[in-house]
Amino acid sequence: MANAFLVTLDNAPRRVFAFLSLVCLAMLAFGLYLQHSQGLNPCPMCIVQRYALFSVAIIAGLLSFSGSKRLHFWGAFALVLAAGFGAFVAARQSWLQWYPPEVATCGRDFYGMIENFPLQRAIPMIFKGSGDCSAVDWTFLGGSIANWSFVVFSLISVLAGVLIWRKL
Repeated sequence: MANAFLVTLDNAPRRVFAFLSLVCLAMLAFGLYLQHSQGLNPCPMCIVQRYALFSVAIIAGLLSFSGSKRLHFWGAFALVLAAGFGAFVAARQSWLQWYPPEVATCGRDFYGMIENFPLQRAIPMIFKGSGDCSAVDWTFLGGSIANWSFVVFSLISVLAGVLIWRKL
């Protein structure tokens, strides 16, 4: 099984990059579903993780269209950086969830921003998120969204690292 996986990495890295891009897009779609259908407000750290997921999806998607091994090598390096950053933010949020601070300092109320600030200042604040980073609003198999994001970002980093190690 492991041998077949390594053969796929060696012979079809474009498929691996396409798969990574689809996984990231599916995660982004699920996050938007939780936000708009289930009413979960993303916190600032969630927004940063979305940007990291989007970066990984774009990089991997572009790499899936290229046949250049050199571009694949440097793109996999960029994937390690983007996914590593996402894993760092997800780990920090997980830590905040396990050890919540006394005072929530992570986000503001959406309507409070609109009512209390001028529009040119409120719009950037909206994109920073409005939920509490230490709150656990949703779980799957005992893990929060931040926990699962950390797992996925870590797996992406490891997979991209293996692609680099195998020298594409």
